[in-house]
Amino acid sequence: MLVGRVMTKNPVFVNPEMSINEVRSLMDKEKVGHLPVLDKNNVLCGIVTREDLYKASPSAATSLDMYEISYLLSKMTVKDVMVKNVITVEGSEVVEEAARIMADRGIGCLPVMRGKLLVGIITDTDLFRVFINAFGARHPGLRFTCNIQEKPGEIAKLTQKIAEQGGNIIAFITFDGDDLSCRRVTAKVEGLSKEAVEAIVREHPGIELEDIR
Repeated sequence: MLVGRVMTKNPVFVNPEMSINEVRSLMDKEKVGHLPVLDKNNVLCGIVTREDLYKASPSAATSLDMYEISYLLSKMTVKDVMVKNVITVEGSEVVEEAARIMADRGIGCLPVMRGKLLVGIITDTDLFRVFINAFGARHPGLRFTCNIQEKPGEIAKLTQKIAEQGGNIIAFITFDGDDLSCRRVTAKVEGLSKEAVEAIVREHPGIELEDIR
């Protein structure tokens, strides 16, 4: 799946001269936590997050009263708090690479570019939706996890048997096993009972059932 398929298109953005009070209000209105920053030529020059706004606000221990705090915040602009060295991706990038970048860099979003043009933004919320869809979480069915020997054809044996028994695979995901000898598989199927799936697994010595529900 490509980033362009799951990103938020035409995202709301701000300019460097906006006050952080305006930005906070915009975030609340749009129910977002990340806003790209575009300059007067509509070129991406930064990104601002709720965390950036929190860091810029006076601490609870400040001796300033609420009016002084409000005045200071009204004078502080996006360019004072935004992240300037923005990491971006292209819409043609695969979702898992975007997720890897976000996880490795400890960031919650990536602006999506087409050349120098901002076309979208992908956030951790978008990736959660991909995760939900990948596991078929919104569909009824029987979910099971098993360990399969890391040999050519072992997974094919499992899926073929499910099909032969009239089962329809809604989701099928593989992970690294506890060691190099096996892979962990999580699948969701419809059309089969718990007993039928357990029987399929028992027929294959190279498969060990870990969980079924």
